[in-house]
Amino acid sequence: MIRGLYDWTMRLATHRHALPALAAVSFVESSFFPIPPDLLMIPMILARPSRAWLVALVSLVASVLGGLLGYAIGAFAFTEIGQPILASLGKADAMAEFNTRFNDFGFWAVLVAGVTPFPYKVITIMSGWTGMPLATFVATSILARGLRFFVVAALLWKFGAPVRDFIERRLGLVFTAFVALLLGGFLLVRYL
Repeated sequence: MIRGLYDWTMRLATHRHALPALAAVSFVESSFFPIPPDLLMIPMILARPSRAWLVALVSLVASVLGGLLGYAIGAFAFTEIGQPILASLGKADAMAEFNTRFNDFGFWAVLVAGVTPFPYKVITIMSGWTGMPLATFVATSILARGLRFFVVAALLWKFGAPVRDFIERRLGLVFTAFVALLLGGFLLVRYL
């Protein structure tokens, strides 16, 4: 199954609609979709290294725009649904304290989630939910996602063939490590 997904992704990477597909995946991944854009980005850059910077830029722009959707989900859905439920349970004060703590470290939370495999969508929703200043959220998202996507693009552009060989020989290991990191991120969020 993993090999089939990898082969399909490699074929899509050279398809004429690869950039719009990457933009769509990058956008939805930032707010609710579980698959990271790297799964498309990596084979796209490996297939056409000359487009590495364009691929990174498309991922960055779409990801930040998707992050704004995640922010809006947190800002509007929490106010209308989550807050009344918490108030009825007597937890409104605890949430106010959490909001203050999150926003004290919000820049770092967005930066870490934007660069690492930690689910960025969790932080985008939490940023809207806690009322993080929008300018801080956008600036940090641009910095974090830009760093992530452009570093990946630079490494693949510079060391493309060996990286591709590694991925093809160690695909199962790479996939297992990715899933472990993803699950670890969800557990971290659950126990924060």
